[in-house]
Amino acid sequence: MATYEYSCNRCGSFDVKLPIGTAPTAHVCPQCSHTARRVYSSPATAFTPPAVAGLREQEEKSRENPAVVTRVPPERAASRPAHPALARLPRP
Repeated sequence: MATYEYSCNRCGSFDVKLPIGTAPTAHVCPQCSHTARRVYSSPATAFTPPAVAGLREQEEKSRENPAVVTRVPPERAASRPAHPALARLPRP
């Protein structure tokens, strides 16, 4: 469901929740029953959590200026088990 905004000449603006893509250009005002026209407004993205906003910003930056790998990363040293008995176990 999406929230659509309508403006009545008599009562002012009001919101209507309808399925996405089904909002008509005019809707009946719930207070005075006159026809109200649809108002096109920006989506409510101001309430985006900071973590999501940071990820979106990082994705947008990488789209324009991707990180380029210039060398193969070094191999990691094989880690030894902490207990000597674990060293004898088969490895995958």
